[in-house]
Amino acid sequence: MTTIAGVKCRLFAASSDGPGELYANPLRAWDGSGDGETSFGFHEWLVVEVELSTGEVGIGNAALGARLARDVVTRYLEPVVVGESPADREKLWQRMYRTVVAFGRRGAGMAAVSAVDIAIWDAEARRLGVPVYELLGGQNRPRIPVYASQLYPTADLDALAAEARGYVEQGFGMVKQRFLWGPADGREGMRKNVELVRTVREAVGDAADVAADAYMGWDLDYARRMAWLLEPFDLRWLEEPLLPDDVVGYRELRRVSPVPVAAGEHEATLAGFYHLITTGAVDVAQPDVNRVGGLTPARKVCALAEAAGVPVVPHAGQVHNYHLVASQPACPMAEYFPVNPQPLVGNEMPHLLFGGEPIAKDGHIELAQLPGLGITVAPRGPVYEQDPADGEVTYGNGPDRRAAAQV
Repeated sequence: MTTIAGVKCRLFAASSDGPGELYANPLRAWDGSGDGETSFGFHEWLVVEVELSTGEVGIGNAALGARLARDVVTRYLEPVVVGESPADREKLWQRMYRTVVAFGRRGAGMAAVSAVDIAIWDAEARRLGVPVYELLGGQNRPRIPVYASQLYPTADLDALAAEARGYVEQGFGMVKQRFLWGPADGREGMRKNVELVRTVREAVGDAADVAADAYMGWDLDYARRMAWLLEPFDLRWLEEPLLPDDVVGYRELRRVSPVPVAAGEHEATLAGFYHLITTGAVDVAQPDVNRVGGLTPARKVCALAEAAGVPVVPHAGQVHNYHLVASQPACPMAEYFPVNPQPLVGNEMPHLLFGGEPIAKDGHIELAQLPGLGITVAPRGPVYEQDPADGEVTYGNGPDRRAAAQV
C-alpha cells in the first residue's frame, strides 16, 4: 500500500520596502489607522511538501500566518498523516481537523490543514498520473474565465483608469478594485470611494464587469449607505464589506443592498459556509482553498452552493483554485492576480514561487494536462527561501532585516 512517507515545511519570503499598498481593512474601520498592509500583506509563504512511499511529492501552501501554520503542521499534523494512505483524504482531513479544532478551526490552524490537504491531493494525483481536477470530478470546461484583481486606491485617478483599461485590452471581461476609506472617514471618505468606482467604471465602460472589495473595512451602517451610492455603477458584487463573524449583518445587508454581496474568504470548513449560504447572507460565496481547509471541504462547499443556487468564485488566483473551478458546476470563474505588479502586495507571490503557475491569456486560464497540480517549487527574485533558524522578518513598515537573494 502506498503511504505518506514524510511532510516537509519550507518558508519563503519576498523583500518589501515602504508601507506597501493602502486599502480598506478592519483596523481602519476600527480606529482610522493609516498604516499600510501590516498583518494583511502576504510577504511570507509556507510551502508544504508531502512525499509518498512511492516517491511522488505533492505541494500545498499557505500564506495566512505562515510561521504559525508551519508550527501547526510540524507539531500537530505531520504525526497524524505520516504512514497513512493518500487515498484516504476524507479520513485524513477529519483527523487533522479534530486534532486542531480546539485552537485552530479558523485562521492559521486551518491554513495549516489546508496546506497539507492540498499537498495530499497533489501527491495522490501525481501517483495516479492524472490532473487534480480528474479526482475532483473531471474537467467541465477546457478554458476558465478569470478576472483581473488589482486596482488599488490611488490619488492618481488617471493612472487608475489606465490600469483598468489595460486589463480590458488584455482580454479580461471583469476587473476588481479596492476601496480605501471607511466609517472613520465620514462622508468625505464615501465620496472618495465613489470616485474610485466611477473612475474604473468609466474607464472600462460596458466592456467589462466591475467588482469592488472593502476587505472587512466597513460596518453595517456604512455598508448600507455605500451600497446605495454604488448602485449606478452596476457592480458585479460588493466584496467582504463586514467582518467575517457578522453573518447577521451580512444577511441584513444583502436584504437591503441594491448591489450583490460577496464574502467568505475568511470563513473556514463546510460548517462555516453552511451558515453563510443557508441563512441567505451572500449572493456569491468566496471560499479560499488555502483557508477553508483545503480541497476536501472546498468541493463540499461547491456542492452546497450549487444546491442553493449560489455561485462560488474562490478567493485568490492559484492553481489549486483553478482545478476546483474547472471541475465544479457552481464555479463560473476564478480570480487572477496579475504578474509582477509594483509594489508587490503578496497575492502575486505564487507566480514568483512556483514553476508552472498558470498565466492568463485573453482573460482565461488553460490548465496544463499534467499530473497533480502541475507545479514545481522554483522561487525567483525577489522571493527567497528562509533558513529555519531565521528570526522574524518585518514587512510593510520599513526595510527588511535581510536583503532578498536572487534565487
